[in-house]
Amino acid sequence: MHHDNTDAIRRLKTAEGHLRGVQRMLEEDAYCIDVIRQIQAVQSSLNKISALLLEQHLNSCVITAVRGEDPAERERVMKEIGDVFEAATRV
Repeated sequence: MHHDNTDAIRRLKTAEGHLRGVQRMLEEDAYCIDVIRQIQAVQSSLNKISALLLEQHLNSCVITAVRGEDPAERERVMKEIGDVFEAATRV
């Protein structure tokens, strides 16, 4: 299924720029707490992108599978969602 990923791509490019900034901070021996805060900002940005993509997936692919006639497909997409949440809780 095709999705409009324009917003996610824009957000990824922004996160990429921030990540390069973190690298530059380390190269310039910036204060550790400032670097950590920037890393946290990048992580937060990536989490928002992930949530955006998950929302799109839930509102399209998962709904289609749940409404469909194939029980194996319904089970597959539900397992995928469970796996994503399990992976998100790992440290």
